[in-house]
Amino acid sequence: MQAGNHKTGHQLTEERAARLVEGMRGRTVAVFGDCMLDEFIWGEVTRISPEAPVPVVDIRRDSAHLGGAANVLANLTALGAQACLISVIGKDQAGERLRAELHKAKALYVDDLLVVDETRPSTVKTRVIAHNQLVVRADREKRDPVDASIEKRLVEILLGALGKVDALIVSDYDKGAVTPRVLEQVLAQAHERGLPTLVDPKMRNFGYYRPATLITPNHHEALRLTNTEDPSDEGLRHAGRLIRERIGCACVLITRGERGMMLLEGDGEPVYVETAAREVYDVTGAGDTVIATLAAALTSGGTTVEAAMLANYAAGVAVSKVGTASVSPDELVQAVRLGALRESHE
Repeated sequence: MQAGNHKTGHQLTEERAARLVEGMRGRTVAVFGDCMLDEFIWGEVTRISPEAPVPVVDIRRDSAHLGGAANVLANLTALGAQACLISVIGKDQAGERLRAELHKAKALYVDDLLVVDETRPSTVKTRVIAHNQLVVRADREKRDPVDASIEKRLVEILLGALGKVDALIVSDYDKGAVTPRVLEQVLAQAHERGLPTLVDPKMRNFGYYRPATLITPNHHEALRLTNTEDPSDEGLRHAGRLIRERIGCACVLITRGERGMMLLEGDGEPVYVETAAREVYDVTGAGDTVIATLAAALTSGGTTVEAAMLANYAAGVAVSKVGTASVSPDELVQAVRLGALRESHE
C-alpha cells in the first residue's frame, strides 16, 4: 500500500503514544449505534460445483465476533479503556450470542443497556472465507428505523449513561437503531455536558449529527454527503468544510484508504496523515478501530492531531489481520515505534 504524498508536520513519538495509551485505562466511553454479529466460516476451495460455476468451500472452522457498534466497543476495551454499548438486538439466538460476546469483551452494564426489539432480527453478517479470501457475504437484517417505543427507551438509557462517561461515540451503520429523534435529544445533552462526541456517519441521518465534536466520513461518503465529485485534496478539503458548516462540528476527519487521512479542525488548514498500513489483508471493521482509538486518545488528553495519528496507526494494525480485528496497547505502541524508525530512514 502506497503512502500519501503529505507529511503532517507533526510527530507522535513512541513515548507520547505510550503515555496516551496508558491514560486510556482510566477513561469510559459510551457507544451508541447498530450492533451486529460478524460470523466467519473458514474453509478451502478445491473444486467448482457441478450445479453452477461457483466454488465449493470445504468448511474447516467457524467463528463469531462483535461487529458494527459492538466492534467499536471491542476496540475500546482492547485498548484498555472502559466502554458501554447502547443498542438494539432481536429476541433470537444471535442476540444472545451478542450479549455473551459483550460480556466477554468486558463491556459495562450489558444487560441494562441493550434494548430487545421483538419485531426485528439481530443483525448478522456471515462471511465465507477460503484461503484468506472472501468468497461471499450473507446478511440477515432489518433496516427500518426502530419504532417510537424503542426510541423512547434508547433516549432514556443514553441520557442516563451520559453522566457516567468521558465521551460518546455514535456508530451509525444505517440498520435502524440510530434515528433523528434519538440523535436530536442525546447529542444536545452531550454537548451541554461538554462531552466529546464522535460520529461515524451514514447518509440517511446526516442532517441530524448536530452538535458533534468530530465526524469521520470516508472519502466516498464525504463526496456523496456534499454532492461533489472531486476526489483530489482540494475537492475533499472543500467537502470537509461543507460538512463542518452543515452540522457545526469542530472537526472532520476524512479517511482515504491508501491515501491516509485528512483532518480539518476549525478554520485551519487541513492536516494530512499518511497511511500507516504496509500489508493489507482485510479492511473489515477498520473504521471501527479508527473511531474507537480517536475517542480513547481524546479522553486521554491527546490533541485532535495526535488522536488522528494514533488512530491511523491502529487502523494499520487492524487491516493487517484477517477478519474483524482489534488492537492491543502493545501492538499500537509498537506500530508507532516502527513508524518512527521508518520515518527516520526515509
